[in-house]
Amino acid sequence: MTNEEFQKFVVEKLGKIESEVKDIKTEVADLKKEVAGIKNHTASLIGFRTEVNAKLDDMIEGNKSIYQLLGEHEISIRTLMRRPV
Repeated sequence: MTNEEFQKFVVEKLGKIESEVKDIKTEVADLKKEVAGIKNHTASLIGFRTEVNAKLDDMIEGNKSIYQLLGEHEISIRTLMRRPV
């Protein structure tokens, strides 16, 4: 292989590498947009999760109050049942 042939070979390979690097840069740019979208969606889901957890905590507290009230009524009913009529 002559020096001139070698230089042509190297230039050709460098051109291919340059083209592949451009393709990679384009793909990375596209991935950055997708990652940004994923981050936004994740932030939205975290907000939703926080809201749902707060509502569940309120419901749990409400259920505790209902159970206490039902317990008091059960005691009153049993007391009345033991009284002679």
